[in-house]
Amino acid sequence: MTVIESVHADHGATFGERGGRKIVEHFGRPERAHRAVRNGVGLIEAVYGVIVVEGDDRREYVDNVVSNRVPAEDGQGCYALVLGPQGGIEVELYIYNAGERLLLFVPPETAQPLAEDWSEKVFIQDVEITVATDEYAIFGVHGPKATEKIASVLNGAASPDERLSFVRGTMGDAGVSVVRTDAITGEESYEVICGVDEATDVYDVLLNQGLNAAPFGYRTLESLALEAGSPLFDTELEGRIPNVLGLRTALDFEKGCYVGQEVVSRVENRGRPSKRLVGLTLDTDATLEASERPTDQPVPEAGAAVFDGDSSVGEVTRAGVSELLEVPVALAVVAYDVENDQLSVRVDGEELPAVRTDLPFVDGSDRSGRLPTYE
Repeated sequence: MTVIESVHADHGATFGERGGRKIVEHFGRPERAHRAVRNGVGLIEAVYGVIVVEGDDRREYVDNVVSNRVPAEDGQGCYALVLGPQGGIEVELYIYNAGERLLLFVPPETAQPLAEDWSEKVFIQDVEITVATDEYAIFGVHGPKATEKIASVLNGAASPDERLSFVRGTMGDAGVSVVRTDAITGEESYEVICGVDEATDVYDVLLNQGLNAAPFGYRTLESLALEAGSPLFDTELEGRIPNVLGLRTALDFEKGCYVGQEVVSRVENRGRPSKRLVGLTLDTDATLEASERPTDQPVPEAGAAVFDGDSSVGEVTRAGVSELLEVPVALAVVAYDVENDQLSVRVDGEELPAVRTDLPFVDGSDRSGRLPTYE
């Protein structure tokens, strides 16, 4: 559940669920919150599962399992994946070296199964793995003024410059760690981590002190991430090999063997995967100005077929009406060798024209670290 549910309720939150955890969907008018984040700064309670790995062999153990190299220095982090034997993504992780322990942020539904699986495989190593989800509160600060916002309320440290690095300081009387994230919303972004007992006070500081922030929920986060071209775990990542998604930021091709690494390397060595992630813009009525287009424009569902002429070449993974472009946009996995930019998508039994579009759909103050990259 959300750590500060009553606080959100007082602000008029509508609640939903992600990964078995209660989250804020929106505070009313999610489209207004979307624009507030794009133009200034917004605040969201982020929901993760948290795993703590301790012991002298903690870094070596985790490094042998994940797809990226675990940083050796305190205050540094990385984005990594746990893969299955066929190279499919099973878990995404943000891994932070916090001195005597590693902190792992994962999709909430994966924390307990992953910790149990790893614990069963610890033999002679000095490693202790625990789930600590209920001990932490995590708040995301996103927008072109996010750095200014953090600077206005963080004491004892300067806001971190390097992606996935963090600093320790205070906000009010509470101790916090502040991470510079990989910008999945396409804007400058940070995450503020504190103990659950201090969550209400830290949220109040972030919301009301210094530069004010607009509260927003997961519906807005997901629409921002779509405009930014960021693949997400539930819709794009889970079950797919990272090469298809161009998710090179999560891969270290020089490190030693881990489960799934043989598949990833084989695809890399042959030059390209069989499929790739692309952006599509559905031009539902090109004759109208954006302001004149209807608000109920047809949006394809996940799994909708993508066609090149009469040939089915892929499927939509996620779609929505872009708040800034005011037209439907979609992420889709299509055959790598499709060269035609004029495609179509089946919506309610009808094929609508779709133009393959460079990602991101919307340029913000930062670029998502998850933007597909193919070499």
